[in-house]
Amino acid sequence: MQIAVLSDIHANLHALQAVWHDLQAQVPDQVYCLGDLVGYGAYPNEVVQFVRDHQIPTLMGNYDEGVGFDMNDCGCVYKELAQEARGHLSLLWTRRHTMDENKSYLRSLSMQLRVGERKPRLLMVHGSPRRINEYLYQDRPRATFERLARVAGAEVLLFGHTHLPYERTVAGTLFVNTGSVGKPKDGDPRAGYVLLKLGRRPRVEFRRVEYDVEAAARAIRDSDLPGEFALDLLTGGRADSAESKLKTPGRQA
Repeated sequence: MQIAVLSDIHANLHALQAVWHDLQAQVPDQVYCLGDLVGYGAYPNEVVQFVRDHQIPTLMGNYDEGVGFDMNDCGCVYKELAQEARGHLSLLWTRRHTMDENKSYLRSLSMQLRVGERKPRLLMVHGSPRRINEYLYQDRPRATFERLARVAGAEVLLFGHTHLPYERTVAGTLFVNTGSVGKPKDGDPRAGYVLLKLGRRPRVEFRRVEYDVEAAARAIRDSDLPGEFALDLLTGGRADSAESKLKTPGRQA
């Protein structure tokens, strides 16, 4: 059995369409989404409608929660005040531009999904089994993964939220961060998702897909979203580094 797992689309319709085309060629038995359909990108309604039309089992991400319930906080953590201010603008913009019926859909999403009664059992979450917005980075202490393995009670734990793909096995549990479809942060602007082949030893394939990043970035610039979000797409989440280089004296743009 083979499943495809998506996460963190973030209103990037161009990336989602390209990923869907790619995964159809892989012929998965099922497709799942770990949430964060909206936020930062210019196409919240189109992305939600795509997921609904294709009947993809989907979890609630922290941004889906913030938009669906018209909250003033998306549950995000930002390193700088300027990033936090842009994030707040994104939340307000997305709340304002997401239709009520799509907000209702976001509110209906579950926090967790368990798949399989026999081994390997799968648990799918957005952030972690403990919190929807927990950032489970690869370099977290082994003790953290051991505790989460006990909480998960599964042989495979699939999650997103950090936008940084990796796999790590701890205490008999395979931890898989699926990365991000629409807002990668690992310096690779291509859309990312995971194929998981189930068997005695589950195998993970991290797939990256070319898409029209320029068009997605242009759509952001044509809206009144912060332009830095467009640069994030073009640099694979390394906008701050790119801006620093452009500001360095003697460096040509």
